[in-house]
Amino acid sequence: MVRANGAVSLRELARVVQTSEVTVRRDVRALEAEGLLDRRHGGAVLPGGFGREPGYPQKTHLAAAEKSAIADLAAGMVEEGDAIVVGAGTTTQELARRLARVPGLTVVTNSLLVAQALAHANRVEVVMTGGTLRGSNYALVGSGAEQSLAGLRVTKAFISGSGLTAERGLSTANMLSASVDRALVQAANEVIVLADHTKLGADSMFQTVATDAITRLVTDEHTAAEDPTARELDALADCGVQVSVAALGLHADTPPVHPQPTAAVPRRPVPPAGVARAPAAGPAPARPARRAAADRPPARRADPLTASGPAATALWPPRPPRL
Repeated sequence: MVRANGAVSLRELARVVQTSEVTVRRDVRALEAEGLLDRRHGGAVLPGGFGREPGYPQKTHLAAAEKSAIADLAAGMVEEGDAIVVGAGTTTQELARRLARVPGLTVVTNSLLVAQALAHANRVEVVMTGGTLRGSNYALVGSGAEQSLAGLRVTKAFISGSGLTAERGLSTANMLSASVDRALVQAANEVIVLADHTKLGADSMFQTVATDAITRLVTDEHTAAEDPTARELDALADCGVQVSVAALGLHADTPPVHPQPTAAVPRRPVPPAGVARAPAAGPAPARPARRAAADRPPARRADPLTASGPAATALWPPRPPRL
């Protein structure tokens, strides 16, 4: 799978081979010792150093559920009438698919995939940069793209990359892509990075956004107290980055829950026409009195930290338990 896709998450490996992530993590360590792959936080990649970047077909299958949850959360940060820039990538493509219903939105992008996702959104204006097409990720790069962004000012920039660390910030493996991403970031008041857990702690050749320039990170919930990704999130939060964690919904391989069949209730016989229905034996049961409003228990408010489903979110670090 790693050779076919270029990179793969531990969760996806565990699902395919039908075993636990603990077992997969142990096997990945053994393969790394033999030089067959490189471990990354939450996944594995082919050995090849900083310069290797998977193509679009490989990226679409990597952490797909996590990217979808991140896009759901990030879409809620876009308001009616906003003007935003959206960079290239499979996660930003997922975000664009969720922005089609935002009225009065203006999206500036260098990504053909983002523009295609919004092509039929009547209430969204899409502005494409110039530049030279980079076929591996369907993005416009080069001096033409950078010059078209000069003098632009928008509210938010949504951007992704190959790796994210507290030490270097966001980075990517391609120099031309990094230059355009820097121009996108310079045009925005807020910089929002979309990065799933496989990119946390990973580093690449060219820095895109320094850590102190990142306003917010949107990532997925694949973290634990002892996980290196959790430590990376703590370090980013210490640097002033606001961290939003998107909760994952049910996995695609989770069996559906079917309702239990109920026993058939015998139908009461209907008397023939002209025959009065016999009254039921005994007095009619009294209806219970309705409780006064003052006696009713107060309605419980939903806690977003305990809610389930893809819309459930939490801020990092987690809240301490209530005493």
